[in-house]
Amino acid sequence: MSEQAEDYFGNDTATFGDRVTAAREGLGLDQETFARKLGVKLKTVRGWEQDLNEPRANKLQMMAGMLNVSIMWLLTGEGEGLRDMDEEGALPADMAELLVDLRRTQADMRGLTNRMGRMEKRLKAMLDGV
Repeated sequence: MSEQAEDYFGNDTATFGDRVTAAREGLGLDQETFARKLGVKLKTVRGWEQDLNEPRANKLQMMAGMLNVSIMWLLTGEGEGLRDMDEEGALPADMAELLVDLRRTQADMRGLTNRMGRMEKRLKAMLDGV
């Protein structure tokens, strides 16, 4: 295998969409579930992952939190991102499965926290209008 083929996903060549896809898949989330958790359409997630468009700042922040990576890593590939695949590949299967489950649970909790925040803002706005 050529050196170029081995480094197709290096920081120098990976795009924003590549990093979003890798982080999402690393959590075991499909595009539809990811879109639902972010409160966007499936078409929107596909556009991000295909580098056809970029998220607004608030969605970028939610995405980074949900994927357990830094915003900087999503944008540039630098900073806190995915663990090295070789490092995770060395884990026994049951531990790797538990790690994925833990990450999904963290993402679910972040999503619920964001939802609660939006509900609280709506309630506050309603109370201010009374």
